[in-house]
Amino acid sequence: MKWPPQYDASYQPSLDSEYWDPLRETLKPADREKLILQKIRHQVSYAWERSEFYRELYEDLKVDPTEISSLEQFRQLPILTKEEIRLEQEQHPPFGRFLCIREDQVFHIHGTSGTTGRPTVFGIGRDDWERIAEAHARVLWSVGLKPDDIVMIAALFSLYIGSWGALLGVERLGARCFPFGAGVPGQTERAVEWIKMVQPTALYGTPSYALYLAEVARKMGCDPKRDFNFRLMFFSGEPGASVPATSRQIQDTFGCDVVDQGSMAEMTPWMTNSGCRHLERGMHVWTDIVHTEMLHPETRDPVLPGEEGVPVYTHLERTSQPLIRYWSGDIARWQDSSAGCACGRTYPTLSEGIYGRVDDMITVRGQNVFPSRIEDVLRKQEEFGGEFRLLVERESGSLDRLTVQLEIKQEASPQSEGLSQKIREDLRRALGVSVQVELKPEGTFERSQLKSSRILDKRGIWKVGG
Repeated sequence: MKWPPQYDASYQPSLDSEYWDPLRETLKPADREKLILQKIRHQVSYAWERSEFYRELYEDLKVDPTEISSLEQFRQLPILTKEEIRLEQEQHPPFGRFLCIREDQVFHIHGTSGTTGRPTVFGIGRDDWERIAEAHARVLWSVGLKPDDIVMIAALFSLYIGSWGALLGVERLGARCFPFGAGVPGQTERAVEWIKMVQPTALYGTPSYALYLAEVARKMGCDPKRDFNFRLMFFSGEPGASVPATSRQIQDTFGCDVVDQGSMAEMTPWMTNSGCRHLERGMHVWTDIVHTEMLHPETRDPVLPGEEGVPVYTHLERTSQPLIRYWSGDIARWQDSSAGCACGRTYPTLSEGIYGRVDDMITVRGQNVFPSRIEDVLRKQEEFGGEFRLLVERESGSLDRLTVQLEIKQEASPQSEGLSQKIREDLRRALGVSVQVELKPEGTFERSQLKSSRILDKRGIWKVGG
């Protein structure tokens, strides 16, 4: 096997093909595992040879990083965390010593916002940029995008890599790009006018943005289902697209299909967790592009199919800044390919998508609660006004007290006392624990064009919501 792989930039599958790459996408899992092991062997050996960081990280291992012969041996390599990356880049700015190409070979520089600490810097070489485009095109084909689509990218074009990845994939696939952006005051009002004029057939952004777009459109006298032409929306950045009630609301509002995607910006191509046009909920895990392990949040032992764990990612085709066994901190539940999908792909599946983060988990009287579970309950309420916040406070000892603050529609105000009790009971049944509920007038909370931050942490511990 040639590594790193080189892809034919002129290749295009036939329009009636289910697959971008039929052989790779339908491999028997055992055969794919052999392919993954070959890629791991090349990727780890390459990083060891090119990176002083990895040589230092692996110097005391019993396993030889240049001769990985099994996945069991691979799992003896240490797990890499965001804190280690930040420290490495702080000590060796700007990219850290895991940059495996010369700095003058970096083609694109991206990174995280740094809202929870020092920003993480991504240095991406030109050949990696082309492979990212190929990977995203391959996944977007499975989503149902075709060259005759017009794809509106309603996400910030800046350090944030998600919008650029979507743009790359759409361009490589051959569809028409409509890189509208997001985040500027008044831009969503302009988006409504442009959508009516251009009539894009697909949209990329966050689920929160799609709901906000619909809210703004209605205020401007538009019906998103009647006046827009979206047949497909694909999302990343927050868990909403795999939250059943949120997904249904977007589907019903726009009359389109909804697909959930995403892993981490650090692991671009991030679309390697993605729903397909046949999958009702959750995401396939394209493990031959980015290898994915599922580990227990505390013991870090592998978890069995059907169990909850943390995805741990490894680049398989990266020459510029490879990350090997990178701890995501996300929470998901996965199934092997035996469950099957009508698409015929043989990848494992995150059956509920990525529905939380380890550090977003709220423990209420011993019960673990994720914001996505609460969102699913609230969006099923007819009286729900569109936004909510979670107020977390510390009770005596180490338990958290949770108050769900939610907007209710104006017409629901007269029955608010009974409604509050009903919502408390619905949440108790769904979460397995009682929480407090506070009803707020519709419009109380700010709408987001980017990721929604919904956790208000009063315990003196910084958290980010989603």
